[in-house]
Amino acid sequence: MKRLFSILAIVFLMAFGTANATTNAATIATTVATTQDAATDSAAEDLTFHQELKKRFIEGGPGFMGIVLLCLILGLAIAIERIIFLNLSSTNTKKLTQNVEDALQSGGIEAAKEVCRNTKGPVASIFYQGLDRADDSLESAEKAVVAYGGVQMGQLEKNVSWISLFIALAPMLGFMGTVIGMIQAFDKIQSAGGMDATLVAGGIKVALLTTVFGLIVAIILQVFYNYIVAKIDSIVNDMEDSSITLMDMLSRYKK
Repeated sequence: MKRLFSILAIVFLMAFGTANATTNAATIATTVATTQDAATDSAAEDLTFHQELKKRFIEGGPGFMGIVLLCLILGLAIAIERIIFLNLSSTNTKKLTQNVEDALQSGGIEAAKEVCRNTKGPVASIFYQGLDRADDSLESAEKAVVAYGGVQMGQLEKNVSWISLFIALAPMLGFMGTVIGMIQAFDKIQSAGGMDATLVAGGIKVALLTTVFGLIVAIILQVFYNYIVAKIDSIVNDMEDSSITLMDMLSRYKK
């Protein structure tokens, strides 16, 4: 009898352990499957976004959408070039002014010109032009500073007008594409001989896509344009302040 109970106990423990193992394995498999499904869904969502963007772009029509995309590419290229140029043109005007003043007091105009020659930026170039004509008179130096300041300002603002052109052109092309798309939609309605809601909605949706993309391009380029204009204003203010400081230094040096 005891042997029978022992055998039954062993069989019960084995069955219970097998059931637990099966349950744990099923739980682990379910967890892994859920994780894989979540990863697959996430990848599918990312892929769906790119596919949706591509689909919307194609639905807008290759004609106007391609021109709007070209405006974005050209505008960004000019904006990036201007940003790099303006950052390279920025100098520490206080340090430059102090170095020029020290060189002017210790080595004269030639030493000050050498400091300006070894420094990059429009402020150093203006200083050099003013010092180069300081031997003539203060009036000649002032005229040179003013004239060369205008030249430097023109170089800072070079190609910026193209960005503003693309900002205005992108939404106008989008609106034109919308109008043409609406005309085509009404032509389809006329050809069908009746008012089909699906036909109207599809035509209007395609027509409005060009406006959406045109506005997106204009917004992106407007952000870069405002940054560039603010950077140019900052450099121009430094040029004007430094020019006044240079004339004061030359006035003290002449006395």
